[in-house]
Amino acid sequence: MPELAPAATSYPIPQDQEAFKFEKIRTRIHQDSEAASLYTAREIESLIRTRQKEGKNVVLGLATGSTPTRVYDFLVQFHKEEGLSFKNVITFNLDEYYPMQPDSIHSYVRFMKEHLFDHIDIPQKNIHIPDGTQEKEDVRDYCQRYEAKIRKAGGLDIQILGIGRTGHIGFNEPGSSLGSITRMVRLDRVTRLDAASDFFGLENVPAKALTMGVGTILSARRIIMMAWGEGKSDIIQKAVEGKIRESVPATFLQNHPNCEVITDRPAASALTRVATPWLVSECDWDDNLIKRAAIWLSHTLDKAILKLTNEDYNEYGMGNLIAEIGSAEHINLKVFNDLQRTITGWPGGKPNADDTNRPERSEPFPKRSLIFSPHPDDDVISMGGTLLRLVDQGHEVHVAYQTSGNIAVFDDEVIRFLDFATDIQKGNKKLQDQFQGVRTFLSQKQPGEVDSAEIQNFKAVIRKGEALSACRYCGVPEAQAHFMNLPFYQTGTVKKKPHSAKDVTQTYELLQAIQPHQIFAAGDLSDPHGTHRVCLQIIFQALDRLKNEGAEWLNECFVWLYRGAWQEWDIADMEMSVPIGPMDMERKKNAIFKHQSQKDSAMFPGHDQREFWQRAEQRNRETARRYDALGLAEYEAMEGFVRYHLKA
Repeated sequence: MPELAPAATSYPIPQDQEAFKFEKIRTRIHQDSEAASLYTAREIESLIRTRQKEGKNVVLGLATGSTPTRVYDFLVQFHKEEGLSFKNVITFNLDEYYPMQPDSIHSYVRFMKEHLFDHIDIPQKNIHIPDGTQEKEDVRDYCQRYEAKIRKAGGLDIQILGIGRTGHIGFNEPGSSLGSITRMVRLDRVTRLDAASDFFGLENVPAKALTMGVGTILSARRIIMMAWGEGKSDIIQKAVEGKIRESVPATFLQNHPNCEVITDRPAASALTRVATPWLVSECDWDDNLIKRAAIWLSHTLDKAILKLTNEDYNEYGMGNLIAEIGSAEHINLKVFNDLQRTITGWPGGKPNADDTNRPERSEPFPKRSLIFSPHPDDDVISMGGTLLRLVDQGHEVHVAYQTSGNIAVFDDEVIRFLDFATDIQKGNKKLQDQFQGVRTFLSQKQPGEVDSAEIQNFKAVIRKGEALSACRYCGVPEAQAHFMNLPFYQTGTVKKKPHSAKDVTQTYELLQAIQPHQIFAAGDLSDPHGTHRVCLQIIFQALDRLKNEGAEWLNECFVWLYRGAWQEWDIADMEMSVPIGPMDMERKKNAIFKHQSQKDSAMFPGHDQREFWQRAEQRNRETARRYDALGLAEYEAMEGFVRYHLKA
């Protein structure tokens, strides 16, 4: 585990209480989820130690899912390294799927054991998790007994919560009442879609669950609700600033006298004090905030930036900006020029040209460009137009596929490829026996069961072949396609191992071998499956190692971050925008089509059921439309990038 950081690492927030006037729940914003998780773990630790000194128990309401896992990691660390005992702790978990066997890989019993209970000294009798094995006719009585146990323990001291995209807390879906108690519920389709990756398909996700009710949650003396990533920003804004309504159950927390929302910076990005701070108090204006404000005002008024007036700025809380800068015209022109300079059709730099106002340098030319792709199709999905442009303009393009992507291949694809292979080699008895063994394994495989090493390898080979096909189509030589198969990914399940020194060293060695002038990497830190986030952390650590060793080539290397399939950068953050014409958009889609195992239906589609090419096309066209609405040139589509500056 990483060395513990100080607990007080929350993101700086205004001291003026006026800045919080839109917020109906106290919200603490941290720079990242690591710091936020540590803060929450320290709060729990503090209460446990206080009660131990008093000779009293602590009753904790616990949650599952990806949000609290680092909190549990820290609690385990406190136990092992700082002597924190859990002998005085009684726990009640929020929920469990129904029906669900406790030893299933999907059960919350197993989740809690793996992440917390098996690593601390909590007495087994103090652990309570809703029982997904109850007979249907017994569920009502069981839930009433669960409520009684909470009351007998003295009530919940702290209730830990995550929040779903529907605004559910626990499994209290939209429509749950304020006074609801522990009961069986039917899960919303959005909730089931979000869980589909863990269950290897929507069809395997249970339709029902047992959950504490809203009333049960609100009975806790203190509530801490956590959220990480941009994907939760909209629902956090509704929960914290919106009206109380049953359609967003998390808004009921506004009624609680001691509730705190803990977020990282991205999850808080839609809150008024973060997104539009000029609406809550006077701002200290810098170039980035001025740019963000002008773009927001342009969008709000549906006006091109150059048409905004002094009155427009004054009416929307930016009078002090006009007073500082002097006039709307001056602001508008500055922002317009900044945006104009991000647009380039030469992502590798335009040779023999003045590059003063271009995002990339003209020299050296041609460049060595290294594109890191977390999965075997992220390169063409997320920056396929830019990749094609780099190749067309004569740069030496390398693509590094960081993981095999094998868990995203349907079982039938393996049968299809082996069927082809056995038809080609009809006399190959060894291959036929192997094929029969694969068929037998897959016919008996349970939902979510880990594939054999042999089948995992077959699926990796399928993804590799598709990636090579896309490279050939785009003009990237096969020798410049690097299949890293980073060790952290090799689990056969959605849950990955923490990345290790092996992952970083392998990345370091590739970087040192290629010594690129440009690096493109997936900066999608809110990737719902976590792979993008881990892959980026590995790259950053490898770059830090190179920097510390004084690698001279790194001084001339630009690092550009693209976004994955889930969302695009905000235009105010983009530092390079590459236009894609109609023909190149078709070429980009054709490159995506080379990934046939992901065509028509992807194993892990996330909340968006469209095919990846449809998402990419819509996103790129929407980016171009937004630039056009701001008054800039109109393009068919655009891909956006943010530059990462290496630490000094």
